[in-house]
Amino acid sequence: MTQQTVSVIGGGAWGTALAQAAAMAGRDVSLVVRDSTQLAEINAHHTNQRYLGNQILDTRIRATTTAAPADIFILAVPAQSTRAALAALDPALLAHKPVVLSAKGLETGTLDRQSEILADMAPDAIPYVLSGPSFAADVAAGRPTAVTLAGDDADHTSALAAALAGPSFRPYASDDRIGVEVAGALKNVYALACGAIEGANLGASARSALIARAFAEMARMVSAMGGSASTLTGLAGLGDLTLTCTSVQSRNYQFGMALGRGQSVEAILASGAKLAEGVATTPVADALAHSLHVDAPLIVAVHAVLSGQATIATVVAGLMARPLKRED
Repeated sequence: MTQQTVSVIGGGAWGTALAQAAAMAGRDVSLVVRDSTQLAEINAHHTNQRYLGNQILDTRIRATTTAAPADIFILAVPAQSTRAALAALDPALLAHKPVVLSAKGLETGTLDRQSEILADMAPDAIPYVLSGPSFAADVAAGRPTAVTLAGDDADHTSALAAALAGPSFRPYASDDRIGVEVAGALKNVYALACGAIEGANLGASARSALIARAFAEMARMVSAMGGSASTLTGLAGLGDLTLTCTSVQSRNYQFGMALGRGQSVEAILASGAKLAEGVATTPVADALAHSLHVDAPLIVAVHAVLSGQATIATVVAGLMARPLKRED
């Protein structure tokens, strides 16, 4: 199967970074953007300053406003925009083509994973999930980054990983698409919690304990949703959870810090902060946990804070007062 041309749908920071990674791997890349000014800048000056500052982009990247046939498609729009982005594409364009889903989130209302949205909108596309510890600025700058690429066919997934691998971007193939997808979505919820701990000055010990308990909770959720808990020991689980829950580069961690300082979601957004993926995913994860009868006290706690039903102080007090049990 030829895998020379790549079409990246979404010209934000992450889409541009993935276009850069594919170009550095030797692929010819079209980057689908919505803004004509952005298109002109990328093609003339090889920069996307709004999202990546002065980072120089590979000349193999060409911006366009219309998706064209390609060997590989990468969808790089926010999780809540995936359905709309796919609705704008002809399903025949994606038929029997690998579509790499890079958004980390669960859809509001439907409770769908990203690959379930793809199955609805382009049922003949071949779904893959890309996740792992990675920031757009690092990927675009060519800093060493390792991620997980999950698909349903082991040989095809390995071939796709090889096609996207470059000197500084290393995808590890996995056959646990559901586990990788769920882990990528849930880690944003826990990043909100860890940021809140930082914002409330509760200390590094509390944050470390939360990450450990989040890992256990995530394993229960992944297993209940049909994935493998063993996936979480790798890049898509422990790797991404650790990065997102400890770095101020994480939008979810930053948003959580503001929550920890006592700000409401509305006040944070009014201050100019961008909406973090975890804010939309949290109520979906909460609904899924209840429907699957999974014990998920951290997800429940984050949901209570985001919805204004509880404060950080009351949530922490409630978690600390839970009955003692053996560690799982």
